[in-house]
Amino acid sequence: MDLNLRDKVAVITGGSVGIGLAIAEGLAAEGTNLVLVARNKERAEDAAAAVADKFGVITTAIAADVATAEGCDVVVSGTQKAFGGCDILINNAGTGSNETIAEADDARWQYYWDLHVMAAVRLARGLLPTMKTRGGGVILHNASICAVQPLWYEPIYNTTKAALMMFSKTLANEVVGDNIRVNTVNPGLVLTPDWIKTAKQIAGEVGWEAHLQGVADEAGGMKRFATPEEVANFFVFMCSNKASYSTGSTYFVDGGWLKTV
Repeated sequence: MDLNLRDKVAVITGGSVGIGLAIAEGLAAEGTNLVLVARNKERAEDAAAAVADKFGVITTAIAADVATAEGCDVVVSGTQKAFGGCDILINNAGTGSNETIAEADDARWQYYWDLHVMAAVRLARGLLPTMKTRGGGVILHNASICAVQPLWYEPIYNTTKAALMMFSKTLANEVVGDNIRVNTVNPGLVLTPDWIKTAKQIAGEVGWEAHLQGVADEAGGMKRFATPEEVANFFVFMCSNKASYSTGSTYFVDGGWLKTV
């Protein structure tokens, strides 16, 4: 199936590992050129080089912390310099939290707000003008099932991901007339390096897999973690003209974990 993504340009934050890297590889397999954004310069450059070598696309790496206004400016200017703009923006950078509302200070709330919400705001504001001049585009936000089905131990993550979902809907309404589609994807359990690292810390090198299976069993549904590639496949489809009538929506890729309709 031709997804009509060849020679498009996609910016992917958190693009050097996990879901972000899987999305990068999925888009590259369709001929999409890439801007991979990560805080770690060496990791971003290694990922960009590996993807370019494997799929024969043009890639550029940008080292930037998108939780800051300065970092977002670096992404916008770097994309403009490398490709003259972009057709696709994947706001994927993010991380879980672990706190109680009573104990978390303002600085912790502000950090996650900047990472999960303001990064999306700032990158949209910076990249939309050239996206419009290129005839339209796609913006996808990687939120979480926790945006609507919160976990007790990460109230800040729950709250900021819910805000990201609302921002996505509001932005979609604002740019629908510019041929720009904006949607949110809410993954469930995805076997990323962060999950594996945490599981090994909790259960050790021998017991980490059993620990994660226990998490999946408790979640229900398919009772397993998705691979990053499974989630990436959905992102790639949503970037394509096969999803041309989809905007302003939230899609759950959660293996049946969501308890409501």
